[in-house]
Amino acid sequence: MAPARFPELPAVAGVRLGATACGVRYPGRTDLCLMTFDPAASIAGVLTRSRTAAAPVDWCRARLPTGRVRAIVVNSGNANAFTGRAGWESVVRIAAKVAKVVGCAKEEVFVASTGVIGEPLPDQVITDSIAGLFETVTPKSWQPAAEAIMTTDLFPKGATRRAEIAGVPVTLNGIAKGSGMIAPDMATMLAFVVTDATLPGPILQSLLNRANERSFNAITVDGDTSTSDTVLLAATGEAVNPLVTHAADPRLKRFRTALEHLMIDLAQQVVRDGEGASKFVTITVTGAASARAARRIGLAVGGSPLVKTAIAGEDANWGRIVMAVGKAGEKADRDRLAIRIGGVTVADKGERVPGYDEAPVAAHMRGREIEIEVDVGVGRGRATVWTCDLTHGYITINADYRT
Repeated sequence: MAPARFPELPAVAGVRLGATACGVRYPGRTDLCLMTFDPAASIAGVLTRSRTAAAPVDWCRARLPTGRVRAIVVNSGNANAFTGRAGWESVVRIAAKVAKVVGCAKEEVFVASTGVIGEPLPDQVITDSIAGLFETVTPKSWQPAAEAIMTTDLFPKGATRRAEIAGVPVTLNGIAKGSGMIAPDMATMLAFVVTDATLPGPILQSLLNRANERSFNAITVDGDTSTSDTVLLAATGEAVNPLVTHAADPRLKRFRTALEHLMIDLAQQVVRDGEGASKFVTITVTGAASARAARRIGLAVGGSPLVKTAIAGEDANWGRIVMAVGKAGEKADRDRLAIRIGGVTVADKGERVPGYDEAPVAAHMRGREIEIEVDVGVGRGRATVWTCDLTHGYITINADYRT
């Protein structure tokens, strides 16, 4: 379900990036990405709520309140998670080396890692590569950067949008990685979005939080939240749009929409690249007590192994959807519940519709794009979430992950 090609991402004024193979885990495989920013850049981020978060996550969490960034460095092949004091010291050494090469304080360097959990990070291969990598950064190396952060991904993920702030044109680019261990409780594995807009850190953070809830927090592949989940949003300030002082400023409407659409694009690419996935599933929940409740119900349906395996087997077993709604822990009226699959109503007012014909639903289940709609009959809350099916391919990939 990969896109035909990596999108053409334009240069974003004030950011340069590059990638190299430094041998973190696989010899000869591109595994290190560096992004550098002009001095005026601001930053915001959302990070995993996992209680076993990786050392780079702790580093980023401590840096975010400053709202400033000069560099982001990312390695794949090793998550630097559950690595004790040594893992933290690796992050410090990496940040210090990047700071020295870029010419900034190490507190302005953000670090992210993805890969195997519990293995010490051989950070010397990273620090030894930074100076050479810095010499190669360019404004348009988006695809190499996206490829460098991949682990079990089958394709690099990128997206771009354009918008205006008070009539001033701005550009947004983003890259992401993710295929398994996807049930975000903030974001998804790793994603990095940059814009040339002039926006201070607190406003960026508010905009990111809202867009994240509707994108990366609305997907699931396998129900597992990563130790490394990190989404960073940087603004270089090169567009010189009029200063805005609050995220609800009407002049930000087009930017908010563009950011949300870009992040949904990246999130959906993660789902389409779900480990072993063969079907992309859109679940729309209406009639919930709130939007948050609707999303939780949708994720309960999308995360159910029984629902996901039924979809993989092209079995129109809508009773499993009923089960998943019931276990979500949110208000739902059993006797007003309605379900549609592929636009066909299969249940209404708490029971199967009279004269139900499974043939058109079964035909829909044989497609690559599956649509499920559920109304739980208690309010006006609605949300859309995305997931994929669960096939034997997922077992194969993860059983062999370290071998």
